[in-house]
Amino acid sequence: MLFRKSPPPNLLSHLAQSLIGILFKSDYNFNVRNYVFSTNVKKGFTMAEILITLGIIGIVAAVTIPTLVSKYQEKAWSTSAQVFERRLEEALKTMNTQQTLAGYTDTAGFLNELSQHFKIHKICKNTEIDKCFENTITWNIHDIYTGTQSELFNTSNIHDAADMGQDNWGTEVLGVQFVNGTTGLIAYNPDCKEQPYTNQFSGTSCISLLYDTNGFKTPNSYPKDIRSINAKFNKCAFKRNGTCFTAPFKPAPITKAECEALKTDLGITACNYDTDYWAGAVNACGGRTKMPTQANLATIAAYIYGINVNSIGTTPAHWDKNKADELGFFNTSSDGFIVWANNEYGAGGTDAYVRWFYPNYTMYYHFGNRNSSNTLAICLAD
Repeated sequence: MLFRKSPPPNLLSHLAQSLIGILFKSDYNFNVRNYVFSTNVKKGFTMAEILITLGIIGIVAAVTIPTLVSKYQEKAWSTSAQVFERRLEEALKTMNTQQTLAGYTDTAGFLNELSQHFKIHKICKNTEIDKCFENTITWNIHDIYTGTQSELFNTSNIHDAADMGQDNWGTEVLGVQFVNGTTGLIAYNPDCKEQPYTNQFSGTSCISLLYDTNGFKTPNSYPKDIRSINAKFNKCAFKRNGTCFTAPFKPAPITKAECEALKTDLGITACNYDTDYWAGAVNACGGRTKMPTQANLATIAAYIYGINVNSIGTTPAHWDKNKADELGFFNTSSDGFIVWANNEYGAGGTDAYVRWFYPNYTMYYHFGNRNSSNTLAICLAD
């Protein structure tokens, strides 16, 4: 028997009060053996006080739990995207080293080789891409003044590389399901160049990809679980001061010869590199007039840093990474990212202006080497 004599009728009440006393450090002593109770607390909690406390806890939970779940989902999507892109880049680098990355005339040939290095569950032909990817997704437009606006985007209208912002590739888009659950729409660049002897290599310039980190599961929304690599859709992704911008993307480079042939139409002054990423961004946007100005980039920085920034030069400030993620700069390192502007620097075709976005400062400067593969691009959207 637990007790040698019958417990007093109010034993459970005393046990509860003793527990409360321990939790709230009141001077309450309970001796089970002798049933001795001594306290400086004259009374316990009333039923009304307990109900009020539970009500407050319920209200706090109702307010905080959805936010915590949302933050967890956003973190999960971003982590999945980072892991996917890192593994894809590793597969492309392996193909580059083995010299099996270039030389395909269509997307199907490229995917057959990619499947040897990155596990693919299913490839869907151009007329049946809805079997590999959502037919309709939600495209979110982030506007600081009016809030987030959403519109439906029919992915069945994507047929070739031109529909993903790559007008000169001439290849069809195929659907793909990777073994890890990621789904995507992908086009291959027939002008992809191998560089097996250099570490300055970005295999993502060989493809254009719209992908969903969790497949057919909801929310199927850009830029939440749906992300892109080197794909530019002429749709408003975010708006600042009445100006619409496309989602950020990594531009594919063009060669010096291509730059020379296009520079008059694109508004480029000089060409220098055979891997000109700035000229590739200008080409993807449709000309320098469709690229962001230094003033445009300053308004974007002002939102991310929460203060007015210098349109040129350096502004010391601490960024809000969540705001950068809201605008679609989610695939960037937490150490910062760089965005192309529409201006060249000098007459030699070696540099262009960029804005740097770093945790503790932002800077608009001409130190933007045009053969840098790490710089992002955005365009002015229709």
